[in-house]
Amino acid sequence: MSKSILNPTVSNIEEITPNSATFTVEPLANGYGQTLGNSLRRVLLSSIEGAAITAFKIDGINHEFTTIAGVKEDVVEIMLNLKSVVVKCFSDKPVELMLAKKGTGVVTAKDIKTSSDVEIVNPEQVIATIDDPKTELKISLVVESGRGYETIEDSAAKRVHSDMIALDAVFSPVRRVRYAVEKTRVGDNVDLDKLTLTVDTDGSIEPKTAFEQAAAILVAQYQALAGNVTTGETDSAAAKSSETDLLSLPIEELGLTARTTNALVSNDIKTVNDLVNLTDEELDDLKGFGAKAREEVKARVAELEF
Repeated sequence: MSKSILNPTVSNIEEITPNSATFTVEPLANGYGQTLGNSLRRVLLSSIEGAAITAFKIDGINHEFTTIAGVKEDVVEIMLNLKSVVVKCFSDKPVELMLAKKGTGVVTAKDIKTSSDVEIVNPEQVIATIDDPKTELKISLVVESGRGYETIEDSAAKRVHSDMIALDAVFSPVRRVRYAVEKTRVGDNVDLDKLTLTVDTDGSIEPKTAFEQAAAILVAQYQALAGNVTTGETDSAAAKSSETDLLSLPIEELGLTARTTNALVSNDIKTVNDLVNLTDEELDDLKGFGAKAREEVKARVAELEF
């Protein structure tokens, strides 16, 4: 491993679907691909905040092991369907919602009457099927925010209403994370890692947002352990990034006179990087480039401290 530990960048983001994306992270010091990939995967799956239905009550029903007159599905099937409803919750407190539908037909998540605190992500999700025109199905629901997984026992212990049926809840909006590590190179250094990580979500959060939140969580955790100690790598990386941005600047934005700028462009000198890589001899050999223009360019390059 070299003396300096490289700081990586996200070199590419490939959107596979609106709910799935692959992130390429490079370059990484040897072995850091596995370290970073495993850490990000674990945090993505366990620690990104989401929401879920945690309890429900069907009018006229006292427990889940029964059927409902005029409804095709039994209560257990309805319970499983409710667990498949994807929600966004904008409140830190439990939010109570109501679903009511009368007459034959399919009952979907779209029939849930939401509030400003809750959004249904998959309104097409089937909840039940009413096969009797006289039947009215009424379901009270509780939506909560959380992280990770909550058992049915934990959910039952903090129910808003004791007569509600508790649900075990998968709060995590990240459904699947896969990563792979391969070798890459930077210049002559061939002993580096490249990490590719694919994130699939339930649609309540964009993969990029989930990825960035996971990275931010890890940063906060490690910063708490690092105290005031710094390695200097962050400052060095920021300076290098600023220098790279300046080198890619078009020659027209360097603040030279129009005559000098036109002479450079006509000699195919298009960026600051093209200019600073010229030797004094190459600068003198430029066509249509006089002594005054050379002095102007050298003075401007000196100001940039390259």
